[in-house]
Amino acid sequence: MGLLKEPDFGTPARTGEATVTVEIDGVPVTVPEGTSVMRAAAESGTDIPKLCATDSLEAFGSCRLCLVEIDGRKGTPASCTTPVTEGMKVSTQTPRLEKLRQGVMELYISDHPLDCLTCAANGDCELQDMSGVVGLRQVRYGYEGENHLDAPKDTSNPYFDFDASKCIVCSRCVRACDEVQGTFALTIEGRGFDSKVAAGQGDPFLESDCVSCGACVQACPTATLQEKSVVDLGMPTRSVLTTCAYCGVGCSFKAELRGDELVRMVPYKDGGANEGHSCVKGRFAFGYATHPDRQLNPMIRESITDEWRETDWDTAISYVAEKFRAIQARHGTDAIGGITSSRCTNEEVYVVQKMVRAAFGNNNVDTCARVCHSPTGYGLKQTFGTSAGTQDFRSVASSDVIVVIGANPTDGHPVFASRMKRRLREGAKLVVIDPRRIDLVRSPHIEASHHLQLSPGTNVAMVNAMAHVVVTEGLTDSSFVASRCEGFDEWAEFIARPENSPESVESITGVPAEQVREAARLYATGGNGAIYYGLGVTEHSQGSTMVMGMANLAMVTGNIGRDGVGVNPLRGQNNVQGSCDMGSFPHELAGYRHVADDAVREVFEKLWERPILAEPGLRIPNMFDAAVDGSFHGLFVQGEDIAQSDPNTQHVQAALSALELVVVQDLFLNETAKFAHVFLPGTSFLEKDGTFTNAERRINRVRPVMVPKSGKDEWQVACEIAQAMGYPMHYDHPREIMDEIAAVTPTFAGVSFGKLDELGSVQWPCNDKAPEGTPIMHADEFVRGKGKFVLTPFVATRERSTRRYPLVLTTGRILSQYNVGAQTRRTANVAWHPEDVLEIHPHDAEDRGISTGDVVNLSSRVGTTSLRAKVSDRMPVGVVYTTFHHPVTGANVVTTENSDWATNCPEYKVTAVQVAREASRQQAAAEEREAVMSE
Repeated sequence: MGLLKEPDFGTPARTGEATVTVEIDGVPVTVPEGTSVMRAAAESGTDIPKLCATDSLEAFGSCRLCLVEIDGRKGTPASCTTPVTEGMKVSTQTPRLEKLRQGVMELYISDHPLDCLTCAANGDCELQDMSGVVGLRQVRYGYEGENHLDAPKDTSNPYFDFDASKCIVCSRCVRACDEVQGTFALTIEGRGFDSKVAAGQGDPFLESDCVSCGACVQACPTATLQEKSVVDLGMPTRSVLTTCAYCGVGCSFKAELRGDELVRMVPYKDGGANEGHSCVKGRFAFGYATHPDRQLNPMIRESITDEWRETDWDTAISYVAEKFRAIQARHGTDAIGGITSSRCTNEEVYVVQKMVRAAFGNNNVDTCARVCHSPTGYGLKQTFGTSAGTQDFRSVASSDVIVVIGANPTDGHPVFASRMKRRLREGAKLVVIDPRRIDLVRSPHIEASHHLQLSPGTNVAMVNAMAHVVVTEGLTDSSFVASRCEGFDEWAEFIARPENSPESVESITGVPAEQVREAARLYATGGNGAIYYGLGVTEHSQGSTMVMGMANLAMVTGNIGRDGVGVNPLRGQNNVQGSCDMGSFPHELAGYRHVADDAVREVFEKLWERPILAEPGLRIPNMFDAAVDGSFHGLFVQGEDIAQSDPNTQHVQAALSALELVVVQDLFLNETAKFAHVFLPGTSFLEKDGTFTNAERRINRVRPVMVPKSGKDEWQVACEIAQAMGYPMHYDHPREIMDEIAAVTPTFAGVSFGKLDELGSVQWPCNDKAPEGTPIMHADEFVRGKGKFVLTPFVATRERSTRRYPLVLTTGRILSQYNVGAQTRRTANVAWHPEDVLEIHPHDAEDRGISTGDVVNLSSRVGTTSLRAKVSDRMPVGVVYTTFHHPVTGANVVTTENSDWATNCPEYKVTAVQVAREASRQQAAAEEREAVMSE
């Protein structure tokens, strides 16, 4: 059970070795130099009244409620803006201060609706609280004069209201938008008595630049900004601390309830990943968990053309086990397999891969990371020795040069993006490498020093050119390379070749050579250089090569092993890192240890009392191919919509249609469920008990806010299927699963629910050497000993634009939606993104007679779909862009089977396409036939 109200010290903490001792109301307290009087008082146990101050924002000093008296000083300074000095003596309660504070509060109340008993914030209003604290008993001023009581209410935002009549113009919302979120969407309009909070140029919140992160709502001390859910349901009375189930940032939240009903999600101030911040998805988009579309009972059908019939759990589990056993009896042990989910807990994923290996008796297990970050695992393991990012998120506060490659943090990882933007506003330099002009290239108070707008599919050529500059211009960190790395000489000879120079690759990447040289020099010489990357790196035919190329660049410049540097993947789903950690790949057991290693297999075989095959099993693409070929017949799919998320949809559908048994476990009847014979209801994150591991290797507790609506935990279902197939697998509680994970996984050896409850979270490796975790990897030496330079020759993708398909499609995400949209489409987030659209450059649009809003036909060599066009110059000429959140669009209908050479990660980011107005299909078909004949 968590606290509803966390302590608020008024101003942010200061750090540093120098300390100051002061006396607050006769009580001595020692605090770091630079600490405010208000915070020093709070740390000594004395709370000074305040309204405009809160410890997530820098002091502002506008409300004049926190006045104090200081020996030897005139007047009554504001304690929030006054720093402590050695020997200072402060009085926080005197008759003079009491009278001043009552006078200030009296003025606030005289222009405020006196509706406390019916106000939604009753009991959670700082104005109400402070009125009591300062002892206000009467208000001498009536409402006859000017006031703001008839100010309008803005209800445009689907999640919160803005009631201007209750605003005290403390500026906390404006400052939160500026300092915490970094969007600068709010402002104070007017002066003096006419001052008021405005969104943009007085726009309604929904139409403004507001991104609905909730920082303003959280900062507001009154009911001016209030969640609609609180208005509807009432003020929460208890809270449960848990972890968000959206992106890989892994934000900690207080799920605040009234009885058993979830009222709101409030970001937790002590959350290691988010430190009290949130985005629109985690803060507000939790309604899908109770959406009527949820399927809560198991269902069975003999054929996918039959109607579903509901059944009980025992029948469903027996049916699954009997069918899987029958398939293996006819076709062999390897004829079935499973796919784990990156949306499920570590414990749930672990038992599913254990079910496959111990009960199914094979290694045919894979995970959705195959189609997103498998190149990260391969590339970082080859170069650094472990398949994970190097830093914690806090590290970016020490970065001097930030390189963002193939990622769009403000949309995909917004809470981390806010941290990054804060550092950029402080003066760090930014290099963006992306075909699309993402928001970070230029937004309020931020502008990239360089935007290298490369052609899709040319990442490796670009990173090689940057490394070429470092090596040939003498910018190498020679001491780091000599002491920490191996393979440098051979790599340096390769990278210094003329074909890797910026001038040589300019014709490949499309980026002027001098821009590349300047960006490379900045990264190599600008201080702490950090690389952050996303799926725009990994989802290519050379994804693994590119990851190794970035590792090479970091090593040659010495940007590894300390705060502010590193190579950092921004993971897409909430537990992509964890699902990989848990042994979800067909060639690896938990902890990224190969199944061919006899000693590793022995550990698991001894515990599981089952032999484990030394040969890797089938990857997801292999499963599809084998299903079509007739050698693979049964598949268990945990929490992934492969029919929507995987490339070349027609091939995926053909594979699923060919299977004798498809078992889907999920919240909703998704696109994959259309091909399923058994549907097993899953649990939302609000019902889960376990852990998620985020992109910075942070293991966070996920605690149940409500009992499973389906009647079973997901880990129980996997255990019961295994038992029904003849393998005894049983746990009484998920903590026992984590204990087993810790027993067999060296990087998790020190992890337990007890430790996580005590510390809040830990970053693996967590073991005897690092009992409280490892924020920064490779500090003294690399996991593999010495970092390994790997040759990274550029090999152009086979996917080329042609006369028939002259444009290149690349894909990505948008802030308000998540992955295939199964969750966010069932929330009010559709207000911002009701459909996928195709962004097309004005030149390409004009050539095709396309205007914004037109329905266009998007076609590739494998498929066709339709969607609306949006004319935009964010992409270069010849490149189009769309998201993949809506199944009605089915963007993956057109993506191809091309994939990364090492991991089979699909090449989502490069697809040759043609675009035509929907009304011109017949004409487009004729032109296509003409193009085919000419080729």
